[in-house]
Amino acid sequence: MNTQHQPDLAEIKERQREAWASGDYAMFGATLLIMSELLCKAVDLRSGQRVLDVATGSGNTALAAARRFCEVTGIDYVPTLLERGRERAAAERLDVAFREGDAESIPFPDASFDVVLSTIGVMFAPDQKKAAGELLRVCRPEGKIGLANCTPDSFAGEMAGVFGRYVPPPRGLELPILWGTEERLRDLLGGGGVGYLQITRRSFVFRYRSIRHYLESLQIYLGPTRKAFQSLDPAEQENLASDLTDLVERFNESDDETMVTPSDYLEVVAIRR
Repeated sequence: MNTQHQPDLAEIKERQREAWASGDYAMFGATLLIMSELLCKAVDLRSGQRVLDVATGSGNTALAAARRFCEVTGIDYVPTLLERGRERAAAERLDVAFREGDAESIPFPDASFDVVLSTIGVMFAPDQKKAAGELLRVCRPEGKIGLANCTPDSFAGEMAGVFGRYVPPPRGLELPILWGTEERLRDLLGGGGVGYLQITRRSFVFRYRSIRHYLESLQIYLGPTRKAFQSLDPAEQENLASDLTDLVERFNESDDETMVTPSDYLEVVAIRR
């Protein structure tokens, strides 16, 4: 990283927290639930295991682990998202401990968990090395780490690029989408911390009533994209919506007015040394 342009990570994190809190992520995140279920299957969860879901959001992966009768804790640095997770756990009568916590400073001792998970979550931590180190630290020896991260060449990855043209990320910040590359994953996790690393490319399909319906969800429910739209003047908002529409149309596989848009991600299973 160029030391002349080192970003203020604490300030970035505070802006992130405000952005995620500004929408209603549970409404958007609920559509991603299958990714959490598949990740729990990939790490072969066993009932009774101590499981930590890092950057749990509204609890998708924590709840998926609880359905397998694990002892589950979900942490996030946005209190309003945790409240949604508690509501969902109560509705399903599942036992999950949701508590406030930062992926870069996980509030648990070393080797506290048998399995540490994160689904489209830890990848947004500004200090990637520190966050990866925390995943390794709280996982017991021979325990597992499971991740789901968007790839740069996916629909979601290209969408991040479109938003970046209108609201550029801070100079010097390592982009979240790097977590979706095998090279970066091996750099973050493979330096002696893990003895086994399996990376599988999977595809999630966004399904909405229409492209317009999807864009409305981005502007209403998903906090960071909501904030991005709000930061632009009306003409820029229209241009951004047009560019996003073009992107969806390029990936869309629907033969009717609905949106059926695949987006690849990397499913990661690592075994701690």
